[in-house]
Amino acid sequence: MTLDSVGEVLASAWTVWAVLVFAVIMSWAWRPANRKRFEQDARIPLNDED
Repeated sequence: MTLDSVGEVLASAWTVWAVLVFAVIMSWAWRPANRKRFEQDARIPLNDED
């Protein structure tokens, strides 16, 4: 196994890992349980607390 082939395997593994992490984050963000919190967070700049 040459250094080039090890690099290719690591690059492929990194890509798969990054896609999996992205999918987990997206599934967490789109959960219905988070909707209320995200709506509240979106209104933070509009809150007038003066």
